[in-house]
Amino acid sequence: MITRMNAFNRKGITRKGFLAAMGFSTAGLCAGCSLEQPSAPSNANKGAGQNSSGITEITFALDYTPNTNHTGIYVAQEKGYFDEVGLKVTIQQPPADGADALIGAGGAQMGVTYQDYIANSLSSSNPLPYTAVAAIIQHNLSGIMSREEDHIVRPRDLNDRTYATWNLPVEQATIRSVMESDGGDPSTLKMVPYEVDDEVSGLKAKMFDAVWAFEQWAVQNARVQNFAYNYFAFTAIDQSFDYYTPVIAVNDGFAKENPDAVKAFLSATRKGYEFCVSNPDEAAEILLKAVPELDADLVKASQKFLAAKYIDDAEKWGVIDSARWQRFYTWLNNQQLLENKIDPSAGFTSEYLG
Repeated sequence: MITRMNAFNRKGITRKGFLAAMGFSTAGLCAGCSLEQPSAPSNANKGAGQNSSGITEITFALDYTPNTNHTGIYVAQEKGYFDEVGLKVTIQQPPADGADALIGAGGAQMGVTYQDYIANSLSSSNPLPYTAVAAIIQHNLSGIMSREEDHIVRPRDLNDRTYATWNLPVEQATIRSVMESDGGDPSTLKMVPYEVDDEVSGLKAKMFDAVWAFEQWAVQNARVQNFAYNYFAFTAIDQSFDYYTPVIAVNDGFAKENPDAVKAFLSATRKGYEFCVSNPDEAAEILLKAVPELDADLVKASQKFLAAKYIDDAEKWGVIDSARWQRFYTWLNNQQLLENKIDPSAGFTSEYLG
């Protein structure tokens, strides 16, 4: 289930990448920003707080290799928005087991995760001390992608088809749920191991007929490659799946001791994402400058697509709607997919978002 992502080309941001631990090299990734390979922290929030110049230092852990989900962070770095609010931000790759444990242990004070990851933590006997404080993208942009020639345009069309799976309970329960709600028969769906990092390549090679994909990357990749595809979104099938992915989370201890720094970080980051909304072409160039290994055509296409998605129908960037958050956690509880039932309202706060 654990794979290594090849150097930054047209490899897709896959659900596997979001739901499985990964390892990768960070050599030569970043120019113009601070990017370090993490190590296991010995003390919570080690190195955090104000330095001798009165600047608050924050280590920010990505969830994955740099991509357009993160552009607002790179824009805030490049444009000096963090400097303006008295912050020195180090952008860091996650360790092999993901950013969550690093944030919870204080090795990174803030970072990127997902609502479903937070649910797993809340359900465990030893929950991580971290909390979501802002939504990077307002709505869940994932769904099912397939070859256009196969005419899979709705969940029941998955009957008698082959689906690439990561053998994860939440993933498979979602597929079964959307098929059943559309009059399909999940028992006819053949699930095969997901063994590629690029959805388009897997579909071209007919390794599977359908795959869970993210519209902002995999679908844009298909368009860049002129690959004929079909795609339907989970949110169009059941609003329970309109959960927050990705989100920014903060270590609880750091937030308690440095609430103004958390607010300042989110204020500067909001400016970064607002810039992405208004200036997608320049924002794409900033990301490419920081991470030149990325495929330029894909980054530019993805950035233009996301310009309308970061804020979307929300009042402002970063808003987490309590009803939507609770609806997904209620669904997880009802499906009995967690180790223990959780409080549907737990795991996030809006108190630091100005």
